[in-house]
Amino acid sequence: MSISVGILGATGYTGSELVRILYNHPDVTITYCSSRQYNGNKISEILSFLRGYLDIYLEEFDPEKVRQRCDLVFSCLPHGLSMDFVPRVLDNTRVVDLSADYRLKDVSIYKSWYKEHSSPRLIENAVYGLCEVYREEITGARLVANPGCYPTSVLLPLIPLLKAKLIDPRGIIVDSKSGASGAGRGLSLKTHICEAGESFSAYSVGRKHRHIPEIEQELSIASGEDINIEFIPHLVPISRGILSTIYVRALNTRKVLVDGLKSFYEGSAFVQVLDDDMPATKDVRGTNRCLVGIEVNPITGRAIIVSVIDNLVKGASGQAVQNMNIMFGLDETQGLDYIPLFP
Repeated sequence: MSISVGILGATGYTGSELVRILYNHPDVTITYCSSRQYNGNKISEILSFLRGYLDIYLEEFDPEKVRQRCDLVFSCLPHGLSMDFVPRVLDNTRVVDLSADYRLKDVSIYKSWYKEHSSPRLIENAVYGLCEVYREEITGARLVANPGCYPTSVLLPLIPLLKAKLIDPRGIIVDSKSGASGAGRGLSLKTHICEAGESFSAYSVGRKHRHIPEIEQELSIASGEDINIEFIPHLVPISRGILSTIYVRALNTRKVLVDGLKSFYEGSAFVQVLDDDMPATKDVRGTNRCLVGIEVNPITGRAIIVSVIDNLVKGASGQAVQNMNIMFGLDETQGLDYIPLFP
């Protein structure tokens, strides 16, 4: 099988990571790339690591060209822009959208956290692309909403435990740390090396971060009741990686929790539950893996769950390719089975 793919927003961090992964995918040909800022240039002139590998020109968005050239298009456009472009190609081209535009099922909730939605009729048919949870729904889907990076790190360990009623759905606290690439490639004083280097800061404290409704939506589905969480994100001075420390009340022993997660992810190549260790971001750097460690405090009865992913791969572009593989009936590890980057 040869899948022709396009990338909207190919020169941002998630777009360039997609190019890196897809260039080496045995069943993919990159046929179209766009960039709001650099159209008219060769992509290798903007992303220097592609010199000698991929020299196609960045083009203005043209829905007719996308429909003609692409079996699938990845939209790496900012939140609020994808929803204007996706409906113009969806009749003939499948879409994996890496923005938040189709993740939230309630349009009113989307409006309260983002803006008015210009294509709300598509939300009902969009599949939430958390691959290990929604494989069956993703197969054959035309529009997949790729999950956010923080939500991926939180949902993968919690959904199985909530489904099996091994943890209390009330009082969940999530303490997450992300590398600077999570803020995107655009210039920002907060992520400037002089501001972020040798520092560690919390941001969007309280009920402010836009990933909160996405996390709560999926946890509520898994538990069968409405869930609200405490979510505190932090910026750490690394380029890539997310580590989420999650505090919940355990309703069973550590062994039962670990065995429950292992059973749920049996046969899933990218989620690994550790027996007697806690993972670090370096263990997943550059990979599509999620590693999970669990301990239970015997005094408080609280389970401490540590989950790590690479925010640009499993938290974005790698999961998007995994979704594409499932959509087209390929082995979901195709193009994604490689060892971590080091150091």
